[in-house]
Amino acid sequence: MHPHIHPMQFKIAIVDSNILACMGLERILEELIPVAEVVACESFEELQAKDEAEFIHYFVSSRIYFEHTAYFRAKRGRSIVMVGGEMSINGVATLNVCQGEAALIRDLLSLQRRGHHDTMPLHTGGHSMEHPHAASARETLLSSREMEVALLLCQGCINKEVADKLNISVTTVITHRKNINEKLGARSLADVIVYCVMNGIYDV
Repeated sequence: MHPHIHPMQFKIAIVDSNILACMGLERILEELIPVAEVVACESFEELQAKDEAEFIHYFVSSRIYFEHTAYFRAKRGRSIVMVGGEMSINGVATLNVCQGEAALIRDLLSLQRRGHHDTMPLHTGGHSMEHPHAASARETLLSSREMEVALLLCQGCINKEVADKLNISVTTVITHRKNINEKLGARSLADVIVYCVMNGIYDV
């Protein structure tokens, strides 16, 4: 955790002129990190007008990053560059934002596991990263069929694709999803994905 910021004062900046992209990532981050306030900035100038000491992380578009490389490289441990594909930037974490929600959440979790765990305190359904059911979740919380459904959801499958792969009806898939959400206390797909990763059902 950042030494100067109280957990309830987390602020994460998204710096991107693409308003729709900002809105999508902002929603996911708010679900994954409920203790954080996500602040969207449409330009570098708008970011600079704010108190940079407030921000624990910066999600910045590749264009703005390359225009202001020195600024973000000075914050390389807290800067994550949003890219449109599998592009990598030496010495800086990247996030492919041109993918579905499930894949985006998986990549955020992967970032968290690779070194941002102190400053990106993700959670699921009211549970911390140290999930109380971690040792026996697969045996006691979800049935084997529910785990199969959850795994396919983590892989980005929609209801019809899950139904086709498991040779069941879409109605049955919806029922399984309802049961999964109830058992996990999940409010969204993001909660289900985080739970599955934390409990070894899905490996990022």
